[in-house]
Amino acid sequence: MKRKFRIAFSTTQIIMISFLAAILIGSLLLALPISTKSGEPIPYIDALFTATTSTCVTGLVTVPTVTTWSIFGQAIILLLIQVGGLGIITVMAGLMLVLNRKMGLRKSTLICDSFNLNSLFGLSDFVKKVLVGTFLIEGVGALLYMTVFVPDFGAIGVWISIFNSVSAFCNAGIDIIAENSLCDYALNPVVNTVTSFLIISGGIGYIVWIDVLRVLKDAKKCGIRCFKKLTLHSKIVISATAFLIIAGALAIFIFEYNNPLTIKDFSLFDKIQVSLFQSITTRTAGFATIPQENLTNPSAIICLLLMFIGGSPVGTAGGIKTVTIVVLIATMISTIKNKNEVSLFDRALSNQITRKAVAVTGMSFAIMFISTVLLSATIDASTLDVVYETVSATATVGLTRNLTPFLNIWGKIIIIATMYFGRIGPISLAIAFNSKKEAVNNIKNPTEDISVG
Repeated sequence: MKRKFRIAFSTTQIIMISFLAAILIGSLLLALPISTKSGEPIPYIDALFTATTSTCVTGLVTVPTVTTWSIFGQAIILLLIQVGGLGIITVMAGLMLVLNRKMGLRKSTLICDSFNLNSLFGLSDFVKKVLVGTFLIEGVGALLYMTVFVPDFGAIGVWISIFNSVSAFCNAGIDIIAENSLCDYALNPVVNTVTSFLIISGGIGYIVWIDVLRVLKDAKKCGIRCFKKLTLHSKIVISATAFLIIAGALAIFIFEYNNPLTIKDFSLFDKIQVSLFQSITTRTAGFATIPQENLTNPSAIICLLLMFIGGSPVGTAGGIKTVTIVVLIATMISTIKNKNEVSLFDRALSNQITRKAVAVTGMSFAIMFISTVLLSATIDASTLDVVYETVSATATVGLTRNLTPFLNIWGKIIIIATMYFGRIGPISLAIAFNSKKEAVNNIKNPTEDISVG
């Protein structure tokens, strides 16, 4: 009797494989003649690049989205963005809930890992809230966009509004408005406000939504003190998000104030508007209202930092995340002050959290560094442009200093790999390939001091 062999994949490996499968299927569909406006198939490497940037909600494109893809091709891209933003496992869980099928322990664990949650309790309710909240916010965003795009584009403005709303919420940064992204709407308050709202809503994280709604129910009783009732995670995310947006906008406003290529000739209100949007979009969204190659060097460096940090955990954004950088800063301050514990908002952090923050940052930096070295070897461009490209790909941002369209085939392959690994997450990547399950080591090695710094 023959024995049946089953390959047991870890939950993280399944997530990685599912993203890869979506990319490959999407690339094959985009490679079909029906996917292009011309009716002629584009090179497969560009179809693969587009499928990757869509599924990984990055936004870097080698061919113009608005002029290259037909409605069918745009629909495939939009589907990949939505699936990539929510997560393939979440979409599968949503379908199971619609069909009234129960989720077993294995599927529940998959969902838990895809959201980086620590508990299976109330998982079905959590998935329902995520899906309903996502479609509600995207729907409202589309309706608000229609007030601008329908008058400008006619009936096709409805499709443009839907596409842009999903792309903005998922922090994808892909649009079908023009080849220069949102530059034609740089001074439009409605487009700026709606896009910023969608970007922040998707990037702040689903568990923060739920926590804020919980607290708002008691807002009449506690008033402004409601902030204290939020969980530690929500306090960190909201505080860090607000600080990064305001600080980033202020820095860009200062460094671009007299730049004739960006905002010098704008009114004070428009300068503030553009600076604020630039600060928000660098948090892994990827839409541009000013050409990134026209930024001054100080502004570009500020944007590099904002891109690398990215959004917040359990959301649609990429980067090392706001919570990670806050934990690192808190750890640094605690070490400098020679404290025995790391604390935030009067709560101590476990050693496991601080170690994970270091691991995520280290792995992200490693991916970015290797990608930068390899891309520098394949293309003749300035160091700033190359670093901007690789940080954008690693953090799944999608902003470019006009380098992406000029990548050769090796450059495209490097950025494809960078976007994929950046979306999956450095720490998930490390866990996925750690297939050897070692027993807990109860024997401690002897301690010896070394010199650091």
